[in-house]
Amino acid sequence: MIISTAAVFLAFTFFLLGFYQALRGEHLKISRRVEEVLGSPGLSFREQELKAPFRQRVVRPVFRKMFKLACVLIPAEKTAVLEEKLVRAGRPGGLSAGEYAVLKYFAAGAAGVFLCFLSGVARLEPVQTCLLSLPGILLGWHLPNFYLEARIRERAELIRRELPDVLDLLTVSVEAGLGFDGALLKVGEKKKSLLAEEFAQILREINMGKPRREALRDASRRIGVDEFSSFVGSLIVADRLGISMAGVLRAQSAQMREKRRQRAEERAMKAPVKMLFPMVFLIFPAVFLVLLGPAVIKISEVFTR
Repeated sequence: MIISTAAVFLAFTFFLLGFYQALRGEHLKISRRVEEVLGSPGLSFREQELKAPFRQRVVRPVFRKMFKLACVLIPAEKTAVLEEKLVRAGRPGGLSAGEYAVLKYFAAGAAGVFLCFLSGVARLEPVQTCLLSLPGILLGWHLPNFYLEARIRERAELIRRELPDVLDLLTVSVEAGLGFDGALLKVGEKKKSLLAEEFAQILREINMGKPRREALRDASRRIGVDEFSSFVGSLIVADRLGISMAGVLRAQSAQMREKRRQRAEERAMKAPVKMLFPMVFLIFPAVFLVLLGPAVIKISEVFTR
């Protein structure tokens, strides 16, 4: 009975699909062909709004309204510092300084409310609830800062790692006869990395009329890495004095590779010190337990007789 019912259901389903295809198939083919020739019809303003992600439609406007209320509590100096850190971190989530500050308030409040809820479930006293909520509020307040600092360190490390290879490509391009702007364009085409994106931003600013020196200085401030700042300073000096750009790039590339090798050696020298604590507190006790455990058992058996 079950098999026959399923067979009847599938047959009826396929019949409906075939009937729909027979009625609408030709119309769908014509519509598809018209879209291929003329292009898809433009969406209305409401359809474009509904097509945007939920964060852009709902979350971001709420954050902006909250930011207007929180502007009074955030000093201008603090806003400038936060803006600089967000730029160096790659502006995660497209947040501005005010939105990031609102996010910190929201994270602190959410952590405090969550711990209060847990305290209510555990039926703690009001004093215990307050003492438990205070560390949660502090953790929620500082957690975005930890994430932001980690993003800054990660981007700086990626840029330090990519810089020698990018400088090699720039050197080869300039020595092959390209101008500096053309070499930057070539790097943006051949590599997909943070430095390639920064070089593309430099080219866009230069094409919009900003002088090359100012565009390079702005990129140095955005990245905030000492090696890149040294590279930019060398380029600006070479541009002012009329020194060969290829020679400067070659010298900078060799210097960056030497610095990368020195950082690798420094990390290798730190490795034994970092391995000391796990060895003393984790590995050595296990080894002693395996080696001396049977002996301790034998000795205890001898003395207990």
